[in-house]
Amino acid sequence: MADQEIFSDRMLSLGLARVSEAAAIASAKLIGSGDEKAADQAAVDAMRTQLNMLDIQGVVVIGEGERDEAPMLYIGEEVGNGNGPGVDIALDPLEGTTLTAKDMPNALAVIAMGPRGSMLHAPDVYMDKLAIGPGYPEGLVTLDMTPTERVETLAKYRGCSPSDLMVCVLERPRHQEMVAELRATGARIRLITDGDVAGVMHAADAHKTGIHMYMGAGGAPEGVLAAAALKCMGGQIQGRLLFRNEDERARATKAGLTDFDKVYTRDDMVTEDVIFAATGVTDGSLVSGARRDGDFLETETILMRSKTGSIRRLHYRQNNH
Repeated sequence: MADQEIFSDRMLSLGLARVSEAAAIASAKLIGSGDEKAADQAAVDAMRTQLNMLDIQGVVVIGEGERDEAPMLYIGEEVGNGNGPGVDIALDPLEGTTLTAKDMPNALAVIAMGPRGSMLHAPDVYMDKLAIGPGYPEGLVTLDMTPTERVETLAKYRGCSPSDLMVCVLERPRHQEMVAELRATGARIRLITDGDVAGVMHAADAHKTGIHMYMGAGGAPEGVLAAAALKCMGGQIQGRLLFRNEDERARATKAGLTDFDKVYTRDDMVTEDVIFAATGVTDGSLVSGARRDGDFLETETILMRSKTGSIRRLHYRQNNH
């Protein structure tokens, strides 16, 4: 049967890059427009159109809300042309709607794909996250440590001072105490206004970004997307769901989760090999943003496969008319 066909990450990877490219190109036309919703909708529409051209039986497991929030790419939506293998899809057509609307750095179109059943069905609640890059012993830093202990442990392992470390944190009122504690250790902090998938990815490429660790509470769906990226790049991420009310606990139950205190590792959130693509919308530390060059529009995409550890950078150019 078709849904028993083998998930061929190699054959599907270029198609996935086309999906993120299309979303980035569509939303790039609204950079600096001040219209977050229009930019997001443009990315959604372009991403859906490209996804439906792929030879897959896809289900969106990490998307932009529930079915009643369509026309977003909602959780449970079926995509693809109905041929080929059954796959799980995690996506954020425009990670950084505010960044795009205000022409600020690090807006991305992001998507990951794996075999059916390979990704955690994370509800739309907060997740406390902690991430470091590759090359460290498993569990070197944990969510059960205080921010101070995390910094001191990482600095000791690296043989450096806490002041040599840069920690990426989402700039939110809920993180004020943590930021104060981190600064008291001597560690430096890069505050980001949005885009915590990119924030986690920064920690996996410290040589390029200068960021050694990511921590703080952000969206749980973005945690799964970030785990997919780290599955390809290397590195560790831990996540624990945070609930503000009974409605959010009900969402977790509906998603099939029973242990609300569980700390999810990277391989808990993404259990099998995946492919991951991210295309720059605005300029960032990981990829260049979409840009016009005369009659042409250019994009840069990072395309990764966890099975081989391969990371490709794809430059795409199309006529802008």
